[in-house]
Amino acid sequence: MESVVQSPLPPASDLSPSILSFLNTKLRSNQNLSQAPTLVSELQARCGDLDQALIDLNRSLGSSLLAYASVSDCAHGFLGLINSQLTGLQSSTRSRSSDGEGGVEQIVGEELPALAREVARVESVRTYSETAVKLQAMIGDIEDAVSSTMKKNSWKHSVKQNSEELRLVAIKTLKLTEDILTSVTKTHPQWAHLVSAVDHRVDRALAILRPQAIADHRALLTSLGWPPPLSTLTSSNPGSGRSNDAQNPLFTMQGDLKDQYCENFFALCSLQELQRRRKLRQLEGYNRELALYQPLWVIEELVNPIALASQHHFSKWIEKPDFIFALVYKITRDYVDSMDELLQPLVDEAMLTGYSCREEWISGMVSSLSTYLAKEIFPKHAHPDEDGVMDTQEHAKIYWLHLVDLMISFDKKIKSLIEHSGITLSFEDAGNFVKASSLNVFCDRPDWLDIWAEIELSDILDKLKLETGDERNWTTKVQGAGLLSDAEDHKAPAISSAYFQCLSSVVDRCRSLPRISMRSKFLRLAGEPIIHRFLDCLLFRCQEAEGLTALTDNDALIKVANSINAARYFESVLKEWCVDVFFLEIGSTQYHQSGMSVGEEESNLDPVEGLESGIFYKDTVKLEEFRIEWAEKISVVILRGFDAECRDYVKNRRQWQEKGEDGWTVSKYLVGALNYLQGKVSVVEVNLNAVDFVGVWRSLAGGIDRLFFSGILMSNAKFHDGGVERLGNDLEVLFGAFGAWCLRPEGFFPRVCEGLKLLKMGEEELQNSLVGETWMKEKGIRHLNMAEAEKIVKSRVFTS
Repeated sequence: MESVVQSPLPPASDLSPSILSFLNTKLRSNQNLSQAPTLVSELQARCGDLDQALIDLNRSLGSSLLAYASVSDCAHGFLGLINSQLTGLQSSTRSRSSDGEGGVEQIVGEELPALAREVARVESVRTYSETAVKLQAMIGDIEDAVSSTMKKNSWKHSVKQNSEELRLVAIKTLKLTEDILTSVTKTHPQWAHLVSAVDHRVDRALAILRPQAIADHRALLTSLGWPPPLSTLTSSNPGSGRSNDAQNPLFTMQGDLKDQYCENFFALCSLQELQRRRKLRQLEGYNRELALYQPLWVIEELVNPIALASQHHFSKWIEKPDFIFALVYKITRDYVDSMDELLQPLVDEAMLTGYSCREEWISGMVSSLSTYLAKEIFPKHAHPDEDGVMDTQEHAKIYWLHLVDLMISFDKKIKSLIEHSGITLSFEDAGNFVKASSLNVFCDRPDWLDIWAEIELSDILDKLKLETGDERNWTTKVQGAGLLSDAEDHKAPAISSAYFQCLSSVVDRCRSLPRISMRSKFLRLAGEPIIHRFLDCLLFRCQEAEGLTALTDNDALIKVANSINAARYFESVLKEWCVDVFFLEIGSTQYHQSGMSVGEEESNLDPVEGLESGIFYKDTVKLEEFRIEWAEKISVVILRGFDAECRDYVKNRRQWQEKGEDGWTVSKYLVGALNYLQGKVSVVEVNLNAVDFVGVWRSLAGGIDRLFFSGILMSNAKFHDGGVERLGNDLEVLFGAFGAWCLRPEGFFPRVCEGLKLLKMGEEELQNSLVGETWMKEKGIRHLNMAEAEKIVKSRVFTS
């Protein structure tokens, strides 16, 4: 204190205003002087703190200056390089200034682009360095978080919540890293090595993070009581209604356990969304649809334990597969509501787009059933003779068909369960259809599909064999129209309806298959042979009738007419099917089913067939060819009989020189032929469908026209006035026979009508005219050539 008192004080004028103000405040009176030592100690402490802060600032400034110096040296080096290049450019410019425009063009064209590339390279190096440093820091954070998560998981349960938080932090950082990698891939594809190195380290982190999250999830499910006990479901008939005793653990969880489950569920969904984004980036430019899809991990963890628990019961019901399907459907239905109400919001929150918990649960349960069928049931019954499981082949066929019926019925109920939430499944959406169908066991085992088609076809042909042998089915007509969209009566026999119903059953079963290629193959194996068998039966009956009576008997004509009607009915059905989208899509896959390339397949198709891509197009063509061929045969047979009946009439040339017989409006030699014609055509009209009957009578009219023209008008006969009148009357009666089926029957006898027209012309008109193309056009002669017209004109005899 003495030293303090004796030290000289500075003059007041040397003190700053702030110090003077401070002293005036603290030392106003003598009493304040007694507190001076305390004030001195306080000031000394504050000065010490300020000195320490100053030291720290100096150190920080020193480190900053060192960092700046290193960056500055690097930048100085780049700037020096640029400066040297600019100096070289300047000197080059001066030295070449005398070169004129040529030197300037060389500088602009060569050296300036090189300088620009160098500047761009420097900028690229800077960007690369910044990106690499940023990614290095983020990868370090991820690895630290993963490491901390592993350590926390080894501790007690009380710190598990902190572990979950660390996992979410790691996932968030992984997503930020993926954002950077996606941007780098798009903007700097040449940095492939950097992206690959980061991907490698991310893969290592995910290889630890995902199994750890799944293990925690399984532990939580066990704590919740999942899978639920199946005893309440199997104690009674599995096909009964919803069980009231079964408790859903997902609805009953509460408190911290529920929070932990939701957090872990969200983490797994976030990991899967991250994995999907990484696959999307890595498979850029490839077919990514199949590679990108993965079942929802959290739903898989629900399905797998309950599927394993169910297999214990399945093993007891090998010979009663209906119980297996009933149990799977019951479990699926009882727990599907919780997927929508509890889990779907968490999936949406994780931004995991394209996933429906309801659909994933259903498809997961169906997949577990399909897996069991493929491993335990189908192998034992695919080859019953070899394995000795079934006593007889018939028993094996019955079991197989019963199993397929159960699968189809099960898939229909599952489809309605999915569509209950507003999701519509159709054959266009093959991906969803495959996942939700138990019939997808045939996707991996096409040989089983072949066996099914073979058994299906064998069963159908056995039933049709009895129907085909019943003669009443060939005479009884199908009641009503042939097709709902076609009011035309095809007069088809009942056998055609029987074959159509069998083919329709094959088509209906085919619709249940989950893939278009499978439907196409099944229809080719089990559907087309039915049509071929039907066509063979029709051909056999027609050939039998032709061989026995040459179709001269009315019963034989009726037999052929019924076969034509059956072919027409089936052809109409197939044509209507061929324009349906379902069959068009099936037809579009035939290239891939034949084992040929598309080019090879197209080279084997004619242009029309290439355009008509319906799966039954070839069969439709065969039915049409059969129908046309045998309708033409009916026309030929009737025409042949008509020719035989009117042979005397045609060969009698003298009658054209005489007048008609008194009391006869038609030549008596023609009466029998017309009666024969009307009788046969009436039989055909009654028994043949209207469309093909039109073809028959038109063909007959054309044949009779050719017969009369060549046999009468071109026979060198001489036509007097009475003969022309007689021929006109005969033709009027003939036209009348065809008048029941058309308004102007003479239009179907063009050559005879034009020949008669020439014969009816006057003598002066024929003598004063020169037969030629112009004259024939003026007279309306279009179906005869000049030689035929001249011959008819010369056969006309005029008597005074």
